[in-house]
Amino acid sequence: MSSTKTIGIIGGGQLGQMMAISAIYMGHKVITLDPASDCPSSRVSEVIAAPYDDVDALRQLSDRCDVLTYEFENVDADGLDAVIKDGQLPQGTELLRISQNRIFEKDFLSNKAQVTVAPYKVVTSSLDLEDIDLSKNYVLKTATGGYDGHGQKVITSAEDLEEANALANSAECVLEEFVNFDLEISVIVSGNGKDVTVFPVQENIHRNNILSKTIVPARISDRLADRAKAIAVKIAEQLNLSGTLCVEMFATADDIIVNEIAPRPHNSGHYSIEACDFSQFDTHILGVLGAPLPAINLHEPAVMLNVLGQHVEAAERYVTENPSAHLHMYGKLEAKHNRKMGHVTLFSNEPDNVVEFGKGIDF
Repeated sequence: MSSTKTIGIIGGGQLGQMMAISAIYMGHKVITLDPASDCPSSRVSEVIAAPYDDVDALRQLSDRCDVLTYEFENVDADGLDAVIKDGQLPQGTELLRISQNRIFEKDFLSNKAQVTVAPYKVVTSSLDLEDIDLSKNYVLKTATGGYDGHGQKVITSAEDLEEANALANSAECVLEEFVNFDLEISVIVSGNGKDVTVFPVQENIHRNNILSKTIVPARISDRLADRAKAIAVKIAEQLNLSGTLCVEMFATADDIIVNEIAPRPHNSGHYSIEACDFSQFDTHILGVLGAPLPAINLHEPAVMLNVLGQHVEAAERYVTENPSAHLHMYGKLEAKHNRKMGHVTLFSNEPDNVVEFGKGIDF
């Protein structure tokens, strides 16, 4: 990188904030587009306060920046296509469109990347649910707009069909068969358009469909870990990836099944700020700038705990009692129930002894 760049980040939440911090450490300038002028990124960057689909605001960001990136999927791809200059958005809008729609995503993963996904079918109305085999369990997910468990309905019996039918009639959906898995895992991979670098395999524990705890390295065999990394690299290469991508997967006794992809740094990769020699945010910035990417080394086994709105006081108390733990608070002004407010990372060889906030002792 020969000179300072101005990087425009669409989205000013915690991911945008941590991207901006990495960019600033490297000497770059950051401008963020976010509907809220007091978003987390406002603490570390200039903010253009406007909706994500405001084409005039996107154009202003484009005109003022050398490179653009996004911190989450729900960005207006058409609006970006209307304003970006050639090569200005290295991630591209195709990746955005794939990850915004579960139907496109499943098609990409199974047919283009040719990786194993859970058995699924596209559901366009309740008629598509009439003949399902209720000896199996399913989850019905809206094709667009779902996150942290929103827009989903688990189907385990005929009693669940009324709600499932209503969801199917309200939006296009994907019906996935439940997978019998041992662990939920994810792999962070970053690319610069030519080469990729891959992070250790992460083991993820969810509560109420929200990530609660990440353990690194995941407690799976070396063979399965190598397979998971190879799958993430295969997907990244199929996309000519620029920036960071998270591949969420299920580990079974002898296989890896891909669940979904997120075209950005991910909650499960936050541990990398302290636990690796480069974080997922560092490699994201390097990647979108087309810079050479480092190999990633894990310093020591680590655990990351999410801090939700109801956990803030417990987390602050926790780090006074465990001063070697790293507390990150995102600067959100209101601590709402189940809202991600921060995270804690600590080094530990005994991950089961690191108790999640709100579990066991409900702080």
